[in-house]
Amino acid sequence: MSFLHRLDIIAPDEDYPLAQALVARHISFGWEEESLPTGETRIRVHCPRKDVLGELVKCLEELLPQTRLIHDEVEECDWVAAWKEFFTPVAAGDFLILPPWRAEERGGNPLALLIEPKSAFGTGHHPTTTLCLEAISRLRREGKIPAAGTFLDLGTGTGILGIACTKLGMSGLGVDIDPVAVANAEENRLLNGVPEKFEVRQGSVDTVQGRQYDLVIANILAGPLREMAHDIMPLVRDGGALILSGFLTLQREALEQAYEELTARLGSPFVLTRISAASDPTRCSADGSLCPQDEWVCLAWPDK
Repeated sequence: MSFLHRLDIIAPDEDYPLAQALVARHISFGWEEESLPTGETRIRVHCPRKDVLGELVKCLEELLPQTRLIHDEVEECDWVAAWKEFFTPVAAGDFLILPPWRAEERGGNPLALLIEPKSAFGTGHHPTTTLCLEAISRLRREGKIPAAGTFLDLGTGTGILGIACTKLGMSGLGVDIDPVAVANAEENRLLNGVPEKFEVRQGSVDTVQGRQYDLVIANILAGPLREMAHDIMPLVRDGGALILSGFLTLQREALEQAYEELTARLGSPFVLTRISAASDPTRCSADGSLCPQDEWVCLAWPDK
């Protein structure tokens, strides 16, 4: 019998925004929330890895010492049932994201994506995933990516962005350094019936040097995006497109500077943003609203 680690975070009303933000920053695969009669909110996280929860607990104890934390173990089937109950469809650009147990809701939509939610990043519920799908949709509508073109999905996670590209008629490669993500992406490409159009491989940008693609997508973190800029830019062919996400507005300037050579070659990017639960509520305005620097950002080359 397999077990999952469960963490209950009981947060008073004044601590709830920061508690939720910390969970969103550490946990990419969802959680449950329930308002309690005491006025507190219970945030419940299920995770197969104790070390992942350990990092979250450390941050909570440091920043929110008044928040109560309850750690337990539950049978894995309990988590699966809970996950299915809370996993809802997501519309992103021209795409509709559904879990396989809600496949009947596709309604003949050719751009519906079936994603089996596991521990890899990219269920469609995180704003950076939806921003990337919106950017793909816009580039497609503007004729910036060819229907039969090639793509690279760097840090593929569940494979959702690569699968979206195949739904547009493209073919390409998804790479990820995490073997768990690779296995999940393999499962999802089969689930969507696109194995011949979407190859999945363990690795990083070094595994594709010397190649060029019509579209390169990298939804990772600001640090790696900056560090790998000189390796990523040559992967985009002349006349091609690049989508970057996984960073906040306060990190945008440094990212744009790192990709200045690409801007000189393809033109300026367009920008998509969204405030989310992952924004940092410790940097709120006086009226309690989130500051613009806490928006998630997607940069996509080229603009019109």
